[in-house]
Amino acid sequence: MGTFFKEFRTFAMRGNMIDMAVGIILGAAFGKVVSSLVADIAMPPLGLLIGGVEFTQLQLVLKEAADGSAAVTLTYGKFIQTVVDFLIVAFAVFVVVRTINKLKGYMPAEEAAAAAPAAPKVPEDVQLLTEIRDLLKKQSKSK
Repeated sequence: MGTFFKEFRTFAMRGNMIDMAVGIILGAAFGKVVSSLVADIAMPPLGLLIGGVEFTQLQLVLKEAADGSAAVTLTYGKFIQTVVDFLIVAFAVFVVVRTINKLKGYMPAEEAAAAAPAAPKVPEDVQLLTEIRDLLKKQSKSK
């Protein structure tokens, strides 16, 4: 059990813990800002466009309320709102990562392949000597 805790301590102390903590706190705050942006700014006009519906109230009733039991519903409006939240956060993270990669000089594989210099051309005399060597090897094997 002692080695388990030693491994965990080594793992936890690797890298800069303060940077990681700040990133997590800022990420959580950013998520709240995006959720508010979607719920309070983006969805109301969208709901107005589709007929004055509030997205969080969109639901499909599977079983009506009866005898004191609550209704069983699928609240797909909340799901749509959460998906929009996710898409905005994913797009923002993509933009940040892309910007950092450009600042560091990182290129995606397609761009790197296009920017890579072409293989140097083998001089004609070296190519000729290589062919002669291969022919000699082939002749010596056939004897």
